[in-house]
Amino acid sequence: MQTYLNLIQILLAVALIVLVLLEVRSGGLGGVFGGSQTSLIRRRRGAELLLFRLTVLTSVLFFLVAIANVLVTG
Repeated sequence: MQTYLNLIQILLAVALIVLVLLEVRSGGLGGVFGGSQTSLIRRRRGAELLLFRLTVLTSVLFFLVAIANVLVTG
């Protein structure tokens, strides 16, 4: 059981890294290095919203698997 949880956690970690990198790329690199936005309030739409939701879902799953892994190990 622990082996499967470790494998799932590794796959979720890789997916989370890819999603975060894609999210930064879609938002533009100017914000990463301190560039200013023209608008203070910005709404996500379309593919950007889907990418954001997938990132949140993957991070929640990652932490749930991490907690389950600790409970199974300990």
